[in-house]
Amino acid sequence: MVNQNTVVMDIGFTHEDFAALLDKYDYHYSPGQIVAGTVFSIEPRGALIDIGAKTAAYIPIQEMSINRIDSPEEVLQSNETREFFILTDENEDGQLTLSIRRIEYMRAWDRVRQLQAEDATVRSAVFATNRGGALVRIEGLRGFIPGSHISTRKPKEDLVGEDLPLKFLEVDEDRNRLVLSHRRALVERKMNRLEVGEVVIGTVRGLKPYGAFIDIGGVSGLLHISEISHDHIDTPHSVFNVNDEVKVMIIDLDAERGRISLSTKQLEPEPGDMVKNPQVVYDKAEEMAAKYRERMLQQNQPEAAVEEEVVEEELPAAIEE
Repeated sequence: MVNQNTVVMDIGFTHEDFAALLDKYDYHYSPGQIVAGTVFSIEPRGALIDIGAKTAAYIPIQEMSINRIDSPEEVLQSNETREFFILTDENEDGQLTLSIRRIEYMRAWDRVRQLQAEDATVRSAVFATNRGGALVRIEGLRGFIPGSHISTRKPKEDLVGEDLPLKFLEVDEDRNRLVLSHRRALVERKMNRLEVGEVVIGTVRGLKPYGAFIDIGGVSGLLHISEISHDHIDTPHSVFNVNDEVKVMIIDLDAERGRISLSTKQLEPEPGDMVKNPQVVYDKAEEMAAKYRERMLQQNQPEAAVEEEVVEEELPAAIEE
């Protein structure tokens, strides 16, 4: 019969043996890894995290969130277990530095890429403006709206705090570029209620050598110089002034590029009326637009008629088979 006490003494080991065993089986942690850890000590500007290493890892407050926080308790609780990103190798004390912000950062870029692929409209409040445009946060990431893509009559500095609908223009994690458009979001929403061939009332908001920008219900459409009149025009300034109220017809809606193309040329009862007597054009705008839509419909009908004839010719052969 084997003596039980003898067996226990044979397998016993000292503290030195235990330390050697820890060294032998200690996991190697590298920057870039995501590991599970448990919060066991919260400090004023950071926290100590148990991730199974010989020395507790440390997470500074600036690495606790993608957003600015004032105290660790806003993010972490004692004994909480969650994922952490290993930010740096062990220091001279054998301590690793961790990050939650980096995990949130990576997941935020994944999310905005998905939103861009879906061509989603997002909303965000402007938190600052600069000479080039406005700054917002999307999924915690800093985004930029160029001035040319802000569609509002307000001065830029008055936009701070305002919630805007936005579309994605550029999502580039490598270059840390997240660019958005307020104009595209408004145009898309407006486009859902607009049709090609429709007459709308707008206000001239800008004049350029190549055309006039017309505000139609909060979005901007371009009346190109070639679409002002059948007569030759040297400059849009010869026909319009800023703040003029005009009637225009929509001739193209480009949702992907966020552009609305307009025409008064197609509304002229007689060529050159926009130059000689614009009021005649405005008075007969709906009548001329109806004729324009009818022409467009007739242009599409011949193709449909040919398709019908082909189908009728093929049917008897198919029946015989």
